[in-house]
Amino acid sequence: MLNMADGLARLGALAENPVVRTLATAFADAGFDFAVVGGPVRDALLGRETHDLDFTTNASPDEILTIVKPIATAHWDIGRAFGTIGARVQGEQVEITTYRADSYDGVTRKPTVEFGDSIEGDLVRRDFTVNSMALRVPSVKLVDPTGGVEDLVAGILRTPADPRISFGDDPLRMLRAARFSAQLGFRVEDATADAIAELRETLKIVSPERIQSELVRLMQSDDPVRGIRVLVRSGLIDEFLPEVSALRLEVDEHHHHKDVYEHSLTVLSQAIELEQSRNPGAEPDVALRIAALLHDIGKPRTRKLEDGGIVTFHHHDVVGSRMARKRMQALRFDTATTDAVATLIELHLRFFGYAEGAWTDAAVRRYVRDAGDQLDRLHILTRADVTTRNKRKAARLAGAYDDIESRIAALREQEELDSIRPELDGNRIQQVLGITPGRAVGEAYKFLLELRLDEGVLGPEVAEERLRAWWDARA
Repeated sequence: MLNMADGLARLGALAENPVVRTLATAFADAGFDFAVVGGPVRDALLGRETHDLDFTTNASPDEILTIVKPIATAHWDIGRAFGTIGARVQGEQVEITTYRADSYDGVTRKPTVEFGDSIEGDLVRRDFTVNSMALRVPSVKLVDPTGGVEDLVAGILRTPADPRISFGDDPLRMLRAARFSAQLGFRVEDATADAIAELRETLKIVSPERIQSELVRLMQSDDPVRGIRVLVRSGLIDEFLPEVSALRLEVDEHHHHKDVYEHSLTVLSQAIELEQSRNPGAEPDVALRIAALLHDIGKPRTRKLEDGGIVTFHHHDVVGSRMARKRMQALRFDTATTDAVATLIELHLRFFGYAEGAWTDAAVRRYVRDAGDQLDRLHILTRADVTTRNKRKAARLAGAYDDIESRIAALREQEELDSIRPELDGNRIQQVLGITPGRAVGEAYKFLLELRLDEGVLGPEVAEERLRAWWDARA
């Protein structure tokens, strides 16, 4: 619950921030209005940490530049056409924007930039009421023309204007509703939620890069599940990630108390808990979280009804990996993140064979080899994938995974488990066999790699003997 007395005290502290005070004094001395706007004001009232400082003023972009140059160590005007000047003041990066009164054509997200003449007019054009507040400085006066404080107290997200107009102007705001719901723990107000459902297809005018950026920010929040539920309930997720809502149609053969959709959300929540406990203080692991959300998306496509009414999803791991890769490429994710997610999904079932019977050392080595640099993430995803209510089964699976992690640790002490390679390189293979570069060298290398995986470290002399025996048998 928002405590207004504490919130107002934090607004006072925000006004005394050295960067804010320096800029406010400079603009006041030049005869212009100046205010902190948007997220920093909201976060100050809520007691949340603020990372960015955004300001608005009635000064023009040229006048902003004139004022900030003497007090900034750097400045840039890449956003000048939109009224925004960036600067670095006392080590902080800030953005200062002239009052705006934009209009949109409803076809693209590019606004017709019009500078406004009042801070109130600037605020009512913003995305949500909780982001449509400003703090005038140095006078320390809160400006809230759309009821943002009341909505903060109520914990709801609502657009300042008619949501159909707001989302029609900029459809990306619909995705922001899900993201802010996750970040702030707020409920999307009914009329706003209805407008998202009604206008969801307008998201088509938003570039994949912008959609990806919002999805990443959602997944970085402490509770992305809340935001995903907003996206699925409204149908908005079908415009860019329809595989998630499709999970609601399937029943998981291993977890009869949940459908696959609910199971996937539980896996995501459990993965985040494990991620934070294993890597305290680290940045949110977006690749891991996306893999947790998407790990079962291959099930609808592989669903099959067997004799006796049993539902199976054979090879949904491989199919899901391919589906995830294709979707992430469409959303313009970078190659490293895409590869990580695809690998984790493809391998997420591998462990469950271990739980049914102890693996040989060779099987453990292959598990590590196939996971590569995704092994730590795979540990988390595999543990998170256990959502059964059967406490005995859950304890058995947890114990089995404790065992495999301890075996991996033991093998790491004995051999170079993280960089498994044959004990003879290509040059030595050619010398031992008396052959020249070609296909046979590659086949010999593959034989030695399998030997290394099956039997561990043998030593160069034994490896050479085994290589010669293999070569003779092959001939």
